[in-house]
Amino acid sequence: MSKILSSETWERLRSSGARTVALQFPEGLKRRVPETAAALKEAGYAVIISGDPCYGACDLATDALSLADILIHFGHAPVDDRPGVIYEFVQFDFDPEVAEKATSLLNKDQPVGLITTVQHAHLTDKVAAVLEARGFTIVVGDGNARTPCRGQVLGCSYASARSAGTSQFLYVGTGVFHAIGVGLATGARVVALDPYTGFVQEADASRLIRRRFVQIEKARKAETVGIILSTKTGQRREDLARHLVSLSPVADIICMQEVSPDSLLNLGYDCYVNTACPRLAYDDQVRFPVPVLSPPEYEIVRGVRDWDDYIIDEI
Repeated sequence: MSKILSSETWERLRSSGARTVALQFPEGLKRRVPETAAALKEAGYAVIISGDPCYGACDLATDALSLADILIHFGHAPVDDRPGVIYEFVQFDFDPEVAEKATSLLNKDQPVGLITTVQHAHLTDKVAAVLEARGFTIVVGDGNARTPCRGQVLGCSYASARSAGTSQFLYVGTGVFHAIGVGLATGARVVALDPYTGFVQEADASRLIRRRFVQIEKARKAETVGIILSTKTGQRREDLARHLVSLSPVADIICMQEVSPDSLLNLGYDCYVNTACPRLAYDDQVRFPVPVLSPPEYEIVRGVRDWDDYIIDEI
């Protein structure tokens, strides 16, 4: 039996009456597809596998689901309650004592907001206990519909950080993107701890802001603007796209399933505004042939938002 399928998921499958099961994995877990499919077939289920890239729970494999009775989406918490979908969290463990390495960069005189990703959310209380034993006051904020776990953040939602209401945060996870996002969303100081290497650093948003300023200035010269409207279930922001297109007579709404450098190049617009996954504009700009702005950045270009009111895009 597959180790990646929880007993709860097996029970939900049995009670659903499903006979054909669709599987969707993010890129980092796709190597687990064969063993999972084999376990389901051994249990009597027919299996359909989504081979397309998967970027989050906002990116459900609806085509695969249309060929099956139920879809199991691995690796992410749900961002909405969609019938016929089972979300299978995949947890990654680490030693909570690693949190001690972050104490030198945290201020004991102020509460510390604790944030992480869904893969590590099950260890939040243990990490908090390690820090509290060393004299820190820890606050774990509540999320929202897109972040159902306490202290959980996404690249498109920092609600749990806002609800914590602290002036400093500890982000436990790999990379610094989420940590920088929390800083921009809250104005707080953020320390980032990699729980696997123990490397700790203060997240600095200044480099990102400088890069975004360059793209904003380039976009001011654009004679044509494409407003990207995602057709993916959890990324479709039609009202926002219509608001943005109303800001300029040279802007058009472009519906897209996948946003790629080649597709933008072939369309030929001087600038694009991304209402799909917010990380596209921030992470992938170097891949795109022209500026790809976030909605708040485009509002700066059109003069309806001040640069001093720069905010990170969230869904």
